[in-house]
Amino acid sequence: MNKLNIFSFFSGSGFLDLGFELNGYSIELVNEFSSSFINAYKYSRKQMGLKVPKYGYSNIDINEYLEKRSEELLHYITDARQGDNLVGFIGGPPCPDFSVAGKQRGRYGDNGKLSLSYVQLIISQQPDFFLFENVKGLWKTAKHREFYEELKTMLSESGYYMTDRLTNAIEFGAPQNRDRILLFGVNKKLFPNCTENPLVDFPWKKYIKYSLKDLKQIKWPTTAEFNENSIMECPTDIPRELTVQYWFEKNDVENHPNGRDCFVPRSGIVKMLSVDEGDDSKKSYKRLHRWRYSPTVAYGNNEVHLHPYKARRLTVAEALALQSLPKDFSLPPDMSLTDKFKTTGNGVPFMLSSGIAKTISDFMKGALK
Repeated sequence: MNKLNIFSFFSGSGFLDLGFELNGYSIELVNEFSSSFINAYKYSRKQMGLKVPKYGYSNIDINEYLEKRSEELLHYITDARQGDNLVGFIGGPPCPDFSVAGKQRGRYGDNGKLSLSYVQLIISQQPDFFLFENVKGLWKTAKHREFYEELKTMLSESGYYMTDRLTNAIEFGAPQNRDRILLFGVNKKLFPNCTENPLVDFPWKKYIKYSLKDLKQIKWPTTAEFNENSIMECPTDIPRELTVQYWFEKNDVENHPNGRDCFVPRSGIVKMLSVDEGDDSKKSYKRLHRWRYSPTVAYGNNEVHLHPYKARRLTVAEALALQSLPKDFSLPPDMSLTDKFKTTGNGVPFMLSSGIAKTISDFMKGALK
């Protein structure tokens, strides 16, 4: 085995991909339906000095690869396998139809149908391995879990060994409570002599930094009266590197290119000032606590997240920091503010994607010596 080449689908602005890119994988094709998001993907990579995908940026509906562009994709995959390389698909189909906060349309929603499209694409193109990422509702909600199990059955019958795990981004060091279901599969053709699933002992926990059980035992700060520009020392008995303030400082958010990108409220300032620091109990107007991790970074459905000690909403730079992205990652200045927050909320935290990328790489290189 030489290189691990990645074909990325539902790429957004590339948060998931970046974890793979910066850990030795080669991103060869990027597919994203939103022109705004794919332009941000191109911009961020140029700013970071990363290479352009060999087979380019594909701004089309994934279903086109199941129909009229199937042969084109197969040609790219065949070419990418030259020289004993392996090809992997990675992607997180849009998930509002499975989200607890969504409308629960499941498999019948326009977004829910895209999970089936992604699985059908894997089945038709037979990559050497794949990663499927989605919200925990696909795992936890009974009617959605039934659909998820059907997808897994389809993949198994088409020639894949699989393993999955409900994973939280904070386990990998991201300052955010964000559950995601991860499904990893390998093509059975890579293991012709196996009679049992080689993924039974897949090392999901190899790069996990924190135990959820242990984190729950910590006495995190709760709430404090909001005082603009107040000073508050970090408690000594918490992991500072999992806190909002640590990441704001780490990414120098005030001087970040997106450090002034922020929605200015036309109304609601009185309500904003009344929310205690750390009070994230409501769906909207959650005020983060500087010395605690953030709730899930999600800014749709009128969710408003407030700065811990400033009388405003979060900036894009602060939201990117909570997604644990590298300091030099930025979104283009001409991207709409709405799209900046949307693509940030949709993305996979970098620390999570990086940890999973390293786990998959170690497994593939060890299993296919």
